[in-house]
Amino acid sequence: MPSRHDPVCPHTPRMLHGGDYNPDQWVATPEVWEDDARLMAEANCNTVSLGIFAWVALEPREGQFDFSWMDRVFEILEKNRTVVNLATPGGAKPAWMAQRYPETLRVDRFRRRQLWGGRHNHCFTSPVFRDKCRIINTELAERYGSYPYFGVWHVNNEYSGECHCDLCQAAFRDWLKQRYDHDLEKLNHAWWSRFWSHTITDWDHIESPSPIGEMGVHGLTIDWHRFCTHQTIECFNAESAPLRELTPNLPVTTNFMTAYSGIDYAAISRGLDVICWDSYPSYHDRDGDADLAMNISFIHEQRRAMLNKPFLLMECSPSVQNYKPFCKLKRPGVHILEGLQAVAHGADSVLYFQWRKGRGGFEKFHGAVVDHFPTTETRVFQEVKKLGEILGKLDGVVGTMPDVEVGLIYDYENYWAIDTMSGPRNVDKHYIETCYEHYRPFWNAGVPVDVIDTALPFDKYKLLIAPMLYMVKPGVAEKLEAYVRGGGTLVTTYMTGLVNETDLCFQNGFPGPLRELCGVWAEETDVPYDDEAVRVEPVAGNALGLSEPYEAGGYCDLLHCDTAEALATYAGEFYRGMPALTVNRVGAGTVYYVGSRNDRAFQSAFFSRLIGDLGLQRTLGDVALPPRVTATWRGDGEKTFVFVLSFNRDDTTLDLGDRSYVDVLTREPIGGKVTLPGYGHLILESA
Repeated sequence: MPSRHDPVCPHTPRMLHGGDYNPDQWVATPEVWEDDARLMAEANCNTVSLGIFAWVALEPREGQFDFSWMDRVFEILEKNRTVVNLATPGGAKPAWMAQRYPETLRVDRFRRRQLWGGRHNHCFTSPVFRDKCRIINTELAERYGSYPYFGVWHVNNEYSGECHCDLCQAAFRDWLKQRYDHDLEKLNHAWWSRFWSHTITDWDHIESPSPIGEMGVHGLTIDWHRFCTHQTIECFNAESAPLRELTPNLPVTTNFMTAYSGIDYAAISRGLDVICWDSYPSYHDRDGDADLAMNISFIHEQRRAMLNKPFLLMECSPSVQNYKPFCKLKRPGVHILEGLQAVAHGADSVLYFQWRKGRGGFEKFHGAVVDHFPTTETRVFQEVKKLGEILGKLDGVVGTMPDVEVGLIYDYENYWAIDTMSGPRNVDKHYIETCYEHYRPFWNAGVPVDVIDTALPFDKYKLLIAPMLYMVKPGVAEKLEAYVRGGGTLVTTYMTGLVNETDLCFQNGFPGPLRELCGVWAEETDVPYDDEAVRVEPVAGNALGLSEPYEAGGYCDLLHCDTAEALATYAGEFYRGMPALTVNRVGAGTVYYVGSRNDRAFQSAFFSRLIGDLGLQRTLGDVALPPRVTATWRGDGEKTFVFVLSFNRDDTTLDLGDRSYVDVLTREPIGGKVTLPGYGHLILESA
C-alpha cells in the first residue's frame, strides 16, 4: 500500500531546493555571502550543502582549526531558516596531510603512488586518514550539530576508486582469510586456481588484480570488487562514527553517482539513513532525450527502492555540465522537467551543483544558479526560481510513496561478473542496457517499478524481472522458486544461471540452479554481429497471443524445453525451429524465459500483455500515453499525486478521459484533452 514517511528534515516538511555552496572560495570577499542569502531567497531556495571540499579552509595546518568563516556563514543562513546539509571534508584531503603522511595517498593498479591533487585521492584503508577524518568530523559535530535547521550529514563525497598500496594489500588478504575461513584450499577451489598454475600456497602470494600482473582469475577480480566495497563501507563507518555518537538524531548519508558500478551501492545503502544521488544526464546530445530520461528514471526507481522510502536528489546541474565532450545547454523547460522527474519517482529534493560559479579551477564553467555576472535576470536563474515556486506547492507530496507491483533485478556483483567474463561477447556486453530495455515498456505505460538487488525481498511483487542473471548467488535460486511457487510471475533471459558467486560454472546444464524452475536447458549461446539479426516467430495459438514476428540480435540462446512450452521459435540460422521464448508453470506461478535479445516491438508486445494479464496498476489507468510521455505517481493512501512528463520537443495532446483530477499548481479541476507543451508537465491530485 502507498505510505507516507517522515520528512528527512522534520523542521522543514517541504521539498528541499538549493545546492552545493562553497563560501570558502569567497573568504576574501565575505560580502558575497550576504548577497548569496538574498539571491537564495529570491530563487526560492531553502537548502544548501555546505563544506564538501572545505578541509584546508577549516584546518589550514595540522591540528590548527579556523571555523570563523563557517560560523559567520551559519549565522547568515540561520536568519533565512536555511536547511544545511553539512558535509565532512574527506573527499579532498589537504596538501599538509599528503606531505606528512604519504601513506594516505592512493596507489594505482600499476603500483604507482599517486601525487597529491585532484579529489577522491585518499587510501580508504589508511589509519591516518581515518583518524584525521575522526578529528575534524568531531569538531564539526560538536560545533554545528545543534544548528536548528540541520538537514543531513553529507559524509565524504561520491565515494569511488580503489587503492593498491601495501596497507590495502594486507587488508585484502585479511578479508579473504575471513571469507574463506583461513583455508587456502577453499580459496583455490573458489578461484579455480589450478588453471595456468595459479594455485596459491601462501596468503602473502595474493596481490590485487593489475594489468602488470594477474587479470585472468575471475574469482580474484570479483572478490577484489567486493573488498573495495567493504573497505569503502568501513571508511564511511569510520568517518560517520563521531557524527552518530555526538548527533544521534541527525540522519547520515553519502551521495551516489548515476550508474557507477565500481562499488556495490546496494551494499552501501544498507548503512545509510537516506539515499542521496547526483544526476547529470546529457540531454540534447542527439534526439534521444526520451531514452535518456527513461534511463534516469530507472536510477531514480533504484534509489527509492534501496530503503523503500523517499530519497534526495543531492546534485544536478541547473544548466550545463563542463566535463562532457560537448557541453550543450539545456533547452528551456528541461531543467524543470528533470527536477520534477526526480520528485515523481520519489525525491524529496532538487539540489544543484552548484549555487554560484567559482572564478577559477576545473569547475568554473560548470552550470550554477548564479553566474559569474551575479544577476537574477539570467535564463537559468529564472528557471530555477520557477521550479522553486512549483516545489513550494508540493508540501503534500513530501514523504509519500507509490504502491509498486513490479520488481526488476539489477545486481552489482552480477554486473562485475559479466564485465569480467571472457566470452561469448567481449565488447558491449549490454548488461545495464538490457535492464533498461526491460524497464522501458513499464516507463512507456506509466507502471512504477522497483529496481532491486537480489538481497531484497521479492514477495511484494506480482511480476519480477531478472535480465541476464549470469551469477546466481547462494540462496537466490531458492528465493526465486519460493516466489514463483507462491504465485509470482518471473521473467528471465539469455545469459542467466551460468556461474556461482565466485564465477565457477554450474555443471547441471544452464541456467544452472534455475534450470528446473525455468524448465529449459540452454545448450549454447550464439552472438550475432551488431549488424546481424535473427528472425523470431510466435508459435501459432501461443498463450500470450503474440502474432507478429520480431528480430533478435546480440545474444541467442539455443534452448531445449524440459518442462517448458515454446511460445516463439527462431526462424533463421541453423537453430531454426528451436525455442526462443518459453513459459513454465511451477506451483501457483509462472516463469518466462526469453532466449534472445529482442527488438523494441517484442518488448512492447510481450510486457504489454503481461501488464494486462496480471492487472498491473497503470498510473493513468487505460489512458494511452503518447510517445515520449510518461506518468508516475506517489501517494499516502488518502491522496494520490500524478506526474505526467513530456520529453517531446513539441506540443503533445493527452486525453485524460473522464477521470477527475485537480491541477496541483493551479488548484483548478482538469480532465479530458489537455495539451502538454514541449518539455512540459502536469501535476495532478486525486482522492
